[in-house]
Amino acid sequence: MCTVTFVPTQTGIFLSSNRDELVLRKPATPPMEHQYSFGKILFAQDGEKGGTWMGAHENGNIMVLMNGAFERHKRQEAYRESRGIIFLEIFNGPEPVRNFDTIELNDIEPFTLVQWQQNSSSLWEMRWDGQSKFIAEKKPDLPQIWSSAMLYDKPVIQKREQWFDKWLQEGHNFNFQEIMKFHEFGGEGDEMTDLKMNRNGILKTVSITVVEALTNEFVMHYHDTISGERFKNEWRHK
Repeated sequence: MCTVTFVPTQTGIFLSSNRDELVLRKPATPPMEHQYSFGKILFAQDGEKGGTWMGAHENGNIMVLMNGAFERHKRQEAYRESRGIIFLEIFNGPEPVRNFDTIELNDIEPFTLVQWQQNSSSLWEMRWDGQSKFIAEKKPDLPQIWSSAMLYDKPVIQKREQWFDKWLQEGHNFNFQEIMKFHEFGGEGDEMTDLKMNRNGILKTVSITVVEALTNEFVMHYHDTISGERFKNEWRHK
């Protein structure tokens, strides 16, 4: 939930996420289908709060959450609800952007959402900074990277954008293996800022999720970087 990439291909798109979390947090369960009022959602479930940071809906939509909005914020002692639960409330429906626009977010910690809208092949960025909502449509034909403002300052975010641009220019076949490799090994060997990060063994990248969306199906690849386990879910969407 702290590094996200979007990569379009000739046959679909990849939306991928590194989840950076305290290692003492209860581990997430691997991706499973969960039934909601507007259909099934495939996601790995947070072990403490029961929410998630990335999901794929049977309607073809995909969405991912990052902590923070535009800049590092001072955290309150407590919030009304976890962002992972808010994620599912927003994602449960045919148009998450509309849900985000109407949901009440007072007393919710700042966050950023990146969402692929399958029926219109559109890409959306939604941010809540604790006071206001911001919605932007992004270009769906351009690869993009996001880094959490809570963990990385602007110079590091810019450096990561340079790593991403260099990786794109190397002429990779944009498949699951290459994207997973970038999310696992991208960087310059500094664990504090590399895509797969480790800050003194306290805060680490605990999982990497890569979702490939095709015309009628998607594939979710989930790598638990703590246990080393890997999971693959293939799903035809409506």
